[in-house]
Amino acid sequence: MSEFPTRSFPAITRSDMVEVDRVMIEDLGISLLQMMENAGRNLADLAIERFSPTSVAVYSGPGGNGGGGMAAARHLHNRGVAVAVHLVRPDLGEVPAKQRSTLDRMGVPVGEVGDAVPSVDLVIDAIIGYSLLGDPRADAARAIEMINESRVPVLSLDTPSGLDVTTGRVGQPCVSATATLTLAMPKTGLGIGRRQVGELYVADISVPSDVYRAFAVRPESWFQDGPIVRSA
Repeated sequence: MSEFPTRSFPAITRSDMVEVDRVMIEDLGISLLQMMENAGRNLADLAIERFSPTSVAVYSGPGGNGGGGMAAARHLHNRGVAVAVHLVRPDLGEVPAKQRSTLDRMGVPVGEVGDAVPSVDLVIDAIIGYSLLGDPRADAARAIEMINESRVPVLSLDTPSGLDVTTGRVGQPCVSATATLTLAMPKTGLGIGRRQVGELYVADISVPSDVYRAFAVRPESWFQDGPIVRSA
């Protein structure tokens, strides 16, 4: 297992992160696809360096979190990992649909959620991101339950699916992650719900320093040694 630098981070709420995303997209012209690509590449890097898997099952939701999981699947495939994507829902948002289209053209297996998690070395949880309010429902809830029942190591993207990123409320159900790679900054609920989060890592998704400073945060040294940092 590779060692990542450790830093202490301040934490932000869901509404803060919504504003960070708004500024990135609307004010600075940094697209959701660019941020998704950064998230997916970092997620694949952490998966390989922390878990050294030969096989990975990616569980993807229909939104931006799922798109990041699919981007990670592409990078894992390119690095020789046997990876398959399991879609919680087939109706994807516009940008995640582009990620799926690329995977289809590359021949990376993309299908629906089955009756059980396949025999793999690692599960990537990219079902629900910071937008969750209340408990996961329907197909998302079923996928979360399957992941927890599998006892396979789990790497969650941004937050364990089912955890409220502001309050730390553990939804019913909620993924119990071995490790979580959150994006840009930790969210307040990740500290409260640390039992679900497991090891907490933070990924640089190219948020400019001026955006952080708007939240009275000075980020200059966080990612000086690389784009993935372990949160103290």
